Amino acid sequence: MRDNENETARRPLSMLHVLAIAAAVTASGWLAAAEEELEDNAQARQKEALAAFNPLVGGWRGTGQPRRGSAKGAWRETAEWVWDFEDGGVALRYDVDDGKLFESGRLTYDVESEEYALVARIPGDVERSYTGKLEGKKLVLVSDEADDEIHRLTVTHLNEKRMLVLHEKRSAAQQTFFRVAEVGYTRKGTRLASSGASGPECIVTGGEGTMTVTYKGKTYYVCCSGCRQAFEADPEGIIAEAAERRAKEREDAASKR
Repeated sequence: MRDNENETARRPLSMLHVLAIAAAVTASGWLAAAEEELEDNAQARQKEALAAFNPLVGGWRGTGQPRRGSAKGAWRETAEWVWDFEDGGVALRYDVDDGKLFESGRLTYDVESEEYALVARIPGDVERSYTGKLEGKKLVLVSDEADDEIHRLTVTHLNEKRMLVLHEKRSAAQQTFFRVAEVGYTRKGTRLASSGASGPECIVTGGEGTMTVTYKGKTYYVCCSGCRQAFEADPEGIIAEAAERRAKEREDAASKR
């Protein structure tokens, strides 16, 4: 009789354990879904912020000048801006060939600080980190102030065919930046991604499409090799994001009427 009573007493506890486990599993699922939604929202905001630089995507021919208007110490280089979605991230990559001041850089956007960050590789296998904000058509980035020498990089998009990248520096004790050199770029070949441009639209970023990709028999446009890779990795996700982006653009346009 006592054994039956003990068994009966144990049954509610077993049920409570089951309910507790079920609640924990459900909560874990909700938490995972919430975290995934937050990550998706953050990536959407990062892409939106970086889309301001769609006009830079593509190839450029540059001439670097330590002194404005002087050929002394000048050099020629080529550069390319391309979208980078490797490892699930959202970034723009800036690759330079034959440059004296830069080899490459990866530009990202931090949602919390609302600042851009550039991790640059400079000659001599040195890495330098910059942070800053977009001021009109100028992206102004400053290196870590903990360094003995502080560098400032100003990227100015003049028009669809011209871009300037100004390199400056100062010591930690100084307040004024001094010119190191400025690279004046001219668009190489035909113009690539350009926000708001007429013609085919990049399915990934909304810039100007210049190359085609296909999915399920339908043709889409992308603006660079980085966007092509992103589309090929997740075509349905990219198509869905593009549909959401266009719907938002229509809503914004309607609200301004």
